[in-house]
Amino acid sequence: MGSLMAMKVSAVLVVVFIIINSCSASKATYLDGLVPNGDFEKEPHPSNLNKTILKGKQSLPNWEINGLVEYISGGSQPGGFYFAVPRGVHAVRLGNEASISQTLAVRSGSYYSLTFGATRTCAQDEVLIVSVPSQSGNLPLQTLYSSNGGDTYAWAFRATSNLTKVTFHNPGIQEDPTCGPLLDAVAIKEIILSRPSRGNLVKNGDFENGPHVFKNFSTGVLLPPKQQDLISPLPSWIIESLKAVKYIDSKHFNVPSGLAAVELVAGRESAIAQILRTVPNKSYELTFTIGDAKNGCHGSMMVEAFAAKETLKVPFISHGKGEFKTASLKFKAITNRTRITFYSAYYHAKFDDFGSLCGPVLDKVRVLPVS
Repeated sequence: MGSLMAMKVSAVLVVVFIIINSCSASKATYLDGLVPNGDFEKEPHPSNLNKTILKGKQSLPNWEINGLVEYISGGSQPGGFYFAVPRGVHAVRLGNEASISQTLAVRSGSYYSLTFGATRTCAQDEVLIVSVPSQSGNLPLQTLYSSNGGDTYAWAFRATSNLTKVTFHNPGIQEDPTCGPLLDAVAIKEIILSRPSRGNLVKNGDFENGPHVFKNFSTGVLLPPKQQDLISPLPSWIIESLKAVKYIDSKHFNVPSGLAAVELVAGRESAIAQILRTVPNKSYELTFTIGDAKNGCHGSMMVEAFAAKETLKVPFISHGKGEFKTASLKFKAITNRTRITFYSAYYHAKFDDFGSLCGPVLDKVRVLPVS
């Protein structure tokens, strides 16, 4: 009798356990914000610092450190350096072969993008390696897109377990071992894969689905080229160029419609593309909107669009006032896959800040069948 009762109790506990886990899975946390101490404002204990150098693997709250990692405050530094920390007060600098890492709770099989502020601190080539188990990306920091030190990058990955260790590593190519990338904010966002909207073959054509954007300060989020980023932080789009494309939001920039758009900031070195499902020999019309982000970018602009064998050059004179225009291109599909591509024909800088790269804005991309 006792044995039978024990079996019944065990069975009930198993059912309860399954129900609890099912509820937990259905309510799994959707990530979109700073990682723990992602802004580095939770300071290390004074005993864990030797001037600016962190001592011990666990000296930086919520992070594990390896090698020479400095905990710095923004502003003037010894030796004539100036470190810009636009999103707060504190940041970390990674010396040669140094790294910081943090283990995050995620959902196995889901896609995530990391958004982080990073810039070089010396007049040398610097590289930042971002990695999770079995995936990594090398981000060259030689090009400064913003003169105020506010460059922000996004890098995406697919979680292979429910816990993933995110690491930022300086591979150590500088002659000066104390030189290295400055990291001043880290956030994570779960990527929801895009689907075609009704009647439009383009997925995420309004660019509403993208990486996390810092709310208190943003110069846009740089999306690395495909060579450094096998999983795009901008769902359905491919950054197929040598330089990054910038993701901009409507809170900090003027965009044609909705919450976001992309800015082609590096001329012909900054291209974005998508591969569509099409019907061979069927005619389609590609429409899109271009303009300026009302961010001081000015001059004679031109966006070139490609679809199948067709090309369209769209000129636009920017006065930096947030103006836009719509263009269209008709094409006939050659195969069941058609690539559409956009890039800026020229290089541009802001009229009041020649150290900040900018370019035409792209939004509202549509491809519809022509009856």
